[in-house]
Amino acid sequence: MADLFKVIAPAVLTFAVGIAITPLITHYLYQYRVWKKQGARQALDGTDASEFNRLHGNLETEVRTPRMGGIVIWGSVLLTVSGITLVASVWPTAATVKFDFLSRDQTWIPLMTLLIGALVGFINDVLDVVEGGKGLALRYRLLIIFLLSTFIGWWFYDKLDVVTLGIPFFTPVHLGIFIIPLFIATAMTLYASGVIDGIDGLSGGVFAAIFASYTMIAFTQNQINLAAFAASILGGILAFLWFNIPPARFYMTETGTMALTLTIAVLAFTTDTLGNGIGVAVLPIIGFLLFITVASNVIQVAGKKLFGVKVFRIAPLHHHFEAIGWPGYKVVMRYWVLAVICAFMGVLLALIGA
Repeated sequence: MADLFKVIAPAVLTFAVGIAITPLITHYLYQYRVWKKQGARQALDGTDASEFNRLHGNLETEVRTPRMGGIVIWGSVLLTVSGITLVASVWPTAATVKFDFLSRDQTWIPLMTLLIGALVGFINDVLDVVEGGKGLALRYRLLIIFLLSTFIGWWFYDKLDVVTLGIPFFTPVHLGIFIIPLFIATAMTLYASGVIDGIDGLSGGVFAAIFASYTMIAFTQNQINLAAFAASILGGILAFLWFNIPPARFYMTETGTMALTLTIAVLAFTTDTLGNGIGVAVLPIIGFLLFITVASNVIQVAGKKLFGVKVFRIAPLHHHFEAIGWPGYKVVMRYWVLAVICAFMGVLLALIGA
């Protein structure tokens, strides 16, 4: 019961903190006009994204809704983690020490990943809202992610002795040093899925289901500190979602999506053989909507480059559904339903397949 409380309480606390700090964050986002100066976008191949611009480019909300809403997520998590750790340090009773979930063996790496991703994304967002700015160049963002994921992959391999990958219903597969490129590929793919932050309420619901899944997986593996950390992020996402449902008060953008996608990669690997379970193999199921978002982009570019054909009206996939006539709220609601189903299936496979 104490462990369950340790996991649930941070989620509730982070949600409350997120709700409390949002009015202040929103005030400054609007005061400093933290939004793009025009709504028009380019397609993945550099041409004019005519379908997107038809759907969103001329809307007042597209150029008057602030970016950087991801601050609510990582800001509330940082305040919660710091507050709990500070209380445990200043007032070290049995209860406060037990409640503190910041630990070197389970939560330091995911926390640092969250904050580094948030910082790089924040820099990108600042550059993106400057008049004429286009954000931090993609090659620099990819380089940073590559270097960070290489270090984390090396840390898993060299420091934590992660050399195998859990497979449902089978013995773990030995990968050895190839665990490093696998982590790099996973992190890069997940980062690319950040474009799911494209319709009010969409990304928040999908990310919430994913972090809830890894909270449950970590808890069942008795990785209580990790479960508490994942739950605290879940609380921050729900606070963000409270204000991001249509009409959105702000968008998550890179400072949120980069932080969350990279942290998902860390959670997946930490709940794998380190927890004597399966975390990576179920990621394509739990994060199915993220992966099909990336896949739709790849298919669209390949179709246009190789065959001169647009497979989708517009990529990524959620905008395709808008282009064929689905209202934005219908796309979001259906994605939420699928996110819950994928989360349930992934968690179930992780539990029975271990």
